[in-house]
Amino acid sequence: MTKRLNAGIVCLAMIASALPADAAMMPIAGDPITTASGKIAGTELPSGVHAYLGIPYAKPPVRDLRWQPPQPMAWSGLFNADRFGAECVQVLRPHNINHYFGEELVSEDCLNMNIWTPATRSGAKLPVIVFIYGGGGTVGSANPALYSGEEVAKHGAIFVNFNYRVGLLGFMAHPALSQEQGGHSGNYGYLDQNAALRWIHDNIAAFGGDPEKVIITGQSFGAGSVAAQLASPLSKGLFRGAAMWSGCNLQNGAVPLAEAEKVGEQVQQRMGAASLADMRNVPADRILALQEEHQLGANVHGFRAPATIDGYFWRADKTDAMRQHLFNDVPIIASSNGDDLDSNRYPLVNARTVAEYQAMASRMFGTNAPEFLRLFPVKSDADVPRMAHRAAQETGFLEQSRVCGDHMAQFETSRTYVDLFDHKHPYAPGVKIADQNIETIGAYHTSDVPYWFGTFDAFNLFRTTRNWTDADHGLSEVMMGSLISLANTGSPSTGKLAWPAWTGAQPRFVRFDLEPKIETMDLKRMDWLAAHPAAKIEAPSERSSMTRD
Repeated sequence: MTKRLNAGIVCLAMIASALPADAAMMPIAGDPITTASGKIAGTELPSGVHAYLGIPYAKPPVRDLRWQPPQPMAWSGLFNADRFGAECVQVLRPHNINHYFGEELVSEDCLNMNIWTPATRSGAKLPVIVFIYGGGGTVGSANPALYSGEEVAKHGAIFVNFNYRVGLLGFMAHPALSQEQGGHSGNYGYLDQNAALRWIHDNIAAFGGDPEKVIITGQSFGAGSVAAQLASPLSKGLFRGAAMWSGCNLQNGAVPLAEAEKVGEQVQQRMGAASLADMRNVPADRILALQEEHQLGANVHGFRAPATIDGYFWRADKTDAMRQHLFNDVPIIASSNGDDLDSNRYPLVNARTVAEYQAMASRMFGTNAPEFLRLFPVKSDADVPRMAHRAAQETGFLEQSRVCGDHMAQFETSRTYVDLFDHKHPYAPGVKIADQNIETIGAYHTSDVPYWFGTFDAFNLFRTTRNWTDADHGLSEVMMGSLISLANTGSPSTGKLAWPAWTGAQPRFVRFDLEPKIETMDLKRMDWLAAHPAAKIEAPSERSSMTRD
């Protein structure tokens, strides 16, 4: 593990600092904090927020612990939590893309978490926001400035995020692993998340948090991870609410253990390893080279470890978990963006004129095209982008949110709250971003995250890419307030936003723009789209990005 102990003990590993190179650790009055793992001292940020960074929540999953469930961690002495830990093994980021926020160390020794708390904890029993990053299950980190919890802490809540294993090192099943681990293997990244949530539940009171007021949030693959924790009996009682951004998926998706084990056997064959012991001796970069990756500019056709119904973390797929009452019955937020991945995949959004729109509709819906055009009419070229995106949303992530609401209503007692983030970032004129066209980009995949967390400065760390306005900050206040309210009360409604619960009879949702408003889903159109799936048409979009995190 990476330990940073006092009394002159030499650090076992150097981790990139969370603070500027010339900044020193600023001791926090009242530290150390005593946890079940050991004593921890953090650092006070210039804002007064207290940061506890790089805390190990499990033993390093290295050597014999590679491809093992996370093991409890404890230390003697004092852990100086003043800098981020390493991110888990993954490909690195080009420096000219939208989501580049500086260099990070990469290591298999990566099971660490970050906690931000308000400057004063006199009230205690504070609400707790936990965030799980996305990245397609193969990339991602808790450490980027985009995911900082400083602003949330300034608003009176505790913010926690953590690193978990990704890719083949995080999700690979194998018959030898199943034999070793009592009949199950794989899902190690999900088990890391569960271990972090259990650590938070057991220790957050020492930081001023209320373990009964914890919510989990996640974006993209992180949203899928939230759904995974909702469906796992191992996570029962660890949170009171959940928010899923850019994809609420409470339907099936995991594969049986035997099928997942076959992928592990193929990876072993490609490694040329004779045994499990040999596999654990293979350098991590060689394993990474075997992994399928199509993000961050990489294009590797390799192996992808699936989510697995292993009988341990998951006893059933998500729908069956709900039906069997294995599901965590808590209120959820189901969220997506106006120009999300569903738009990137929807050919109609590439139309620019009425003629192109009608021609594309004819290719997609054939003899049903006239009915589609009646439901989604355009009278002028100016109407085309709006209607094309509406169709993409209503057959894409907004439809997923509706399905989540239906499933919750059918199987659970807790409420569902739905939103669509539909505000374009205020880009600096003429700025060039390698994986975005700022002229055509809209409310893209992940674009809502800085509004939930107030992390606008992340995009101007190295150069100015956004010209944020008071209105942007005002929208962030509304969204962050709703998130904190969900943790504090179990409902996202606040004095600034009366957020109605979604029901089949009243399918209302919040459209987040500079002036948020309540709208109602057009279920007639959505039902028609569900009953008339469009033909598959290849139509690359300019809005596609090199990363899904």
